[in-house]
Amino acid sequence: MARHFKDRIIEGECIAEMQKLKAGSIDLVFADPPYNMQLGSGLTRPDQSIVDGVDDEWDKFDDFAAYDAFTRAWLSQARRVLKPNGAIWVIGSYHNVFRLGAALQDLGFWILNDIVWRKTNPMPNFKGTRFTNAHETLIWAARSKEARYTFNYDALKMLNDELQMRSDWTLPLCTGGERLKDREGKKLHSTQKPEALLHRVVLATTRPGEVILDPFFGTGTTGAAAKRLGRHYVGIERDADYVAAAQARLKKVKPAAIEDLEVTKSKKEEPRVPFGQIIEAGFIRPGDILVSPNGKRARVRADGSLALGEATGSIHRIGALAADAPACNGWTFWHAETKRGLECIDLYRREMRRQMAMAPGA
Repeated sequence: MARHFKDRIIEGECIAEMQKLKAGSIDLVFADPPYNMQLGSGLTRPDQSIVDGVDDEWDKFDDFAAYDAFTRAWLSQARRVLKPNGAIWVIGSYHNVFRLGAALQDLGFWILNDIVWRKTNPMPNFKGTRFTNAHETLIWAARSKEARYTFNYDALKMLNDELQMRSDWTLPLCTGGERLKDREGKKLHSTQKPEALLHRVVLATTRPGEVILDPFFGTGTTGAAAKRLGRHYVGIERDADYVAAAQARLKKVKPAAIEDLEVTKSKKEEPRVPFGQIIEAGFIRPGDILVSPNGKRARVRADGSLALGEATGSIHRIGALAADAPACNGWTFWHAETKRGLECIDLYRREMRRQMAMAPGA
């Protein structure tokens, strides 16, 4: 990607401007495209006051065919600019999200999740003719089925009080001081998203320093979340008023310190340490005894295997045998006999990883 596009808002039509970006240059796309709401007339409250809904020109299309053609055109460009392991988020309502999903699959994206954003403060259904529309749907998809996309699972689990993050998110609409206003005090953008929503998306599926493209940048929520979390953004927006508001907004955003961008990492990302390496380092020696929680005793052999009676094998295989279980994590199952008492052998693996991280060139 051309260097001058990074951390910049490009004023123009999204498809034409995306064509100028280098192929394979973007790590993540977040898109909040027009919903094509097909509103027939103004909506009023019971007191006859007018509801400030989505009736902007940018949300109007001649028919479904025109909307589908537009959707496929910008999604094709989004897929072109994504890196092979990149991913995309698109958000919509019942008006358009099913058409978005079909287009994503037809173009070769691989859908990973659909997220239900449940609004704590939705607009009521004033006519009383339908259920209150209290949620929007986000589709998260990898560029392809083979893509090794980013997902910071453990960081999201920590964000959720050490509970696995679910696919239903309860967050309020963008209101109060966060909602940008025009000169008359009315909301500047009819579909401005809360930064809390983008914070979760960015934290979950990118790493610091990566580049996020938002082809429908609006008032810059994606850019604000990206900048605050140490990511780069590329915003495309055709409305000059939105561009000016986003630029002013982003100037006020203070990025987090580098040390504060560290998140809880998955154990899968940690370097692999074979049990044999623990023996080579002298933490445990051939002939030492490992003890299981149920009192079984296995002898350590020189090649890193364990002997339990006539059976021999890895710490995991012999652990499963000792526990009479189909599988076992030997690192947390076995304990070594030491002068200090029984110690979990996973302590030695952690120390090995610490030493590896401190080694020159690590």
